[in-house]
Amino acid sequence: MLIALLLAAIVYFRGWFHLRHTNAISPWRAGAFFAGLLCIWIAASSPLAELDEQLLSVHMIQHLLLMTAAPPLLLLGSPALPLLHGLPKFAMRSAVGPLLRFPLVQHIGHTLANPVFCWFAAAGVLVGWHVPSAFALGMSSEPWHHVEHATFLAAGLIFWWPVIPSWPSVSQPQWSTVLYLFLATLPCDALSAFLTFCDRVVYPAYLTAPRRFDISPLADQQFAGALMWVCVTFAYLVPAAAITTRLLSRPDFSEQIFARPIPKKLPSCD
Repeated sequence: MLIALLLAAIVYFRGWFHLRHTNAISPWRAGAFFAGLLCIWIAASSPLAELDEQLLSVHMIQHLLLMTAAPPLLLLGSPALPLLHGLPKFAMRSAVGPLLRFPLVQHIGHTLANPVFCWFAAAGVLVGWHVPSAFALGMSSEPWHHVEHATFLAAGLIFWWPVIPSWPSVSQPQWSTVLYLFLATLPCDALSAFLTFCDRVVYPAYLTAPRRFDISPLADQQFAGALMWVCVTFAYLVPAAAITTRLLSRPDFSEQIFARPIPKKLPSCD
């Protein structure tokens, strides 16, 4: 994991360095991309990851980092151009270029950019991996644990793609994006409320796990649910408020509201 993250950072920095004179990618976007890579490392490879089998709250922090923090930071870095320019030229000519022009790949890209698909993919991954049987599979098998982390990251990238415009996407957030973010809170709220107010431990693995901290499994579960509730609400509320402010401040919106002709004669009541 660390080697993969370092390679991604090197390729991105190489591409950003080549593009620095064009001002295509500002330094703050590069910083956002590297912060996203740091979130992935903290969730999957840092000492924090060693505690996920002991505390559900730590497991929840991993999920939040992989699905709610890292993906928007990576997309804010506009990664497509720097990564493409950072790859060796022979790799671009012989592998990446033909692959991107392949019709099936383009069709998959259009499907992944569909907001309806993005919403259901993110909700399905979130709820699916918190089903007790699937959760137990990820806890008992190291390969499945890696698959769980990978699907959370992939679902996060897919979910945030319609929210954060990034080349080659040309669409800008609309009012539907605000509704998209609001609806995304519903499955998260339902799951977090269930974990917070449930009077039993949902995941039996934490009943027998060795504990280094003076916190009961039920209290740990309640804290994990509350943590998810608060973090996801703010993570979706902030961009929704930003998009709403931007849409309200657009000149065309003001024209639609204030430029309507006033009728010369009001209709009679009778």
